[in-house]
Amino acid sequence: MAKEKKLVEAITSMEEDFAQWYTDVVKKAELIDYSSVKGCMILKPAGYAIWENIQHELDRRFKETGVENVYMPLFIPESLLNKEKDHVEGFAPEVAWVTHGGLNPLQERLCVRPTSETLFCDFYKNIIQSYRDLPKVYNQWCSVVRWEKETRPFLRSREFLWQEGHTAHATEEEAEARTVQMLNLYADFCEEVLAMPVVRGQKTEKEKFAGAEATYTIEALMHDGKALQSGTSHNFGDGFAKAFGIQYTDKDNKLQYVHQTSWGMTTRLIGAVIMVHGDDSGLVLPPRIAPTQVMVIPIQQHKEGVLEKAEELKTRLAASGIRVKSDNSEKSPGFKFSEQEMRGIPIRIEIGPKDIQAGQCVLVRRDTREKTVVALEDLEAKTTELLETIQSEMFARAKAHRDAHIYDAHNYTEFTEIVNTKPGFIRGMWCGDQACEDKIKEDFAATSRCMPFNDQEQIATTCVCCGKPAHKLVYWGKAY
Repeated sequence: MAKEKKLVEAITSMEEDFAQWYTDVVKKAELIDYSSVKGCMILKPAGYAIWENIQHELDRRFKETGVENVYMPLFIPESLLNKEKDHVEGFAPEVAWVTHGGLNPLQERLCVRPTSETLFCDFYKNIIQSYRDLPKVYNQWCSVVRWEKETRPFLRSREFLWQEGHTAHATEEEAEARTVQMLNLYADFCEEVLAMPVVRGQKTEKEKFAGAEATYTIEALMHDGKALQSGTSHNFGDGFAKAFGIQYTDKDNKLQYVHQTSWGMTTRLIGAVIMVHGDDSGLVLPPRIAPTQVMVIPIQQHKEGVLEKAEELKTRLAASGIRVKSDNSEKSPGFKFSEQEMRGIPIRIEIGPKDIQAGQCVLVRRDTREKTVVALEDLEAKTTELLETIQSEMFARAKAHRDAHIYDAHNYTEFTEIVNTKPGFIRGMWCGDQACEDKIKEDFAATSRCMPFNDQEQIATTCVCCGKPAHKLVYWGKAY
């Protein structure tokens, strides 16, 4: 029992120290390990399996909209990166440079890609000549490097995995439609698969992507009341096309510049899942993203027929399309239960001699720890049903938590009180002046998260910061 207790006690309470709780969970659940390169993490099998499921589901959704996958080089020549001034300035502090090939200095420095806009632009200018070549709707799955000063597993590391979509279109309207389409795809994925509610909206000019005409975002609220940018979609207009000379001949035989978009999601989604759903016992994974949805745990496995019955249940569930494992190790049942909870496996099935005799097993939910006795002949149907129930109820709880932590501020006095005492999103009107964003950030380390699409209620007529006339509702908050 001492070992079983220690497994759970190894996690700091989230109420005591949320940052330490998060670090404890990613380590104890064996999602990551630290590498010999500072700021870079090793994705262990349990962590990478979650990313594989994210990748698989996103990729399927991408392809349903006509996206094709490609792969670009890891290195970007400095001269190529410098072609788009705003873009370069936005990434300059985070760029890692290669200066030598073997023992020989390079004639031109190579940037280790922080993102691949310039590579795609260089590629597109060579393959797009006519309107018949459009649109180009490409995506790549890869890693990127950004030399962050402060790092945290999944949320901010110097190398991370992501996907980056890059598209080229004949018209401004087509590019805008694709930009919004991909943002909505991201939002639907987060809510339907990760059980994580998001706010969809547009970034302010200050917060938009370097070189973009407009940046759209989905913002999620973590358990501690901080926001996390969970996916972005950018409309580049024709700015990159003009910088790189990406032109096509239209139907009237006139030269036109293409309009481009870019959109991406990263392994920080795993961090989001941890912080939205986790508890003091460890991970709580939504069934649709969980690498293992069910863990079968034999009770009194030394007794005749118990291991065989556990294996039979596992085989039956696997045949019905459920991701299932059984724990036949020599650990005690209590330790196995703690381990299953730590890893966030949505359901555990307990089966022992008395259960076998009664023709039943016990299903235990990870999220609520509720136990249900199920007849063995109903196992597949009841397990499938319970997985769907867990998925929907996890989303409902996360949404209720998010909605309970959205506050309205009508002036700076109210804003000050809320930001200092109530973690969460703050709705406040904004005049459009960046000086107000700068002041809020300087005073409270809070930023404009987005101007929400589905919420533009005029809660006041004046800016929450300066008191001047305002017409834009902004969600503000402290963020990761």
